[in-house]
Amino acid sequence: MIFDVNIIKAPVAVATKPRSGKEVCTSVYASCHSIGIAGAPKFGVKTDWTPRIKRGIARFSQSGNLGVGAMPPKGTCITCSDDELKAAIEHMTK
Repeated sequence: MIFDVNIIKAPVAVATKPRSGKEVCTSVYASCHSIGIAGAPKFGVKTDWTPRIKRGIARFSQSGNLGVGAMPPKGTCITCSDDELKAAIEHMTK
């Protein structure tokens, strides 16, 4: 029996473009941050975000990754990359 080894190919990893901060916020974070569920800071309300931003973006990002208060780690976005989380934070705090 002869097999053509060129027929069986290893799967190729397809690079996907990271989602924008707006896409992540709309698809994942809007349920809490649009209306401030459980004290979540609301989109576009600078006074909600100012105390968090004053602590520094590194600490702010760490809180987002680890979870804080009622917010679970990554705000339930377990598939979000670090870049997507950063983009979401930047979008929410505008």
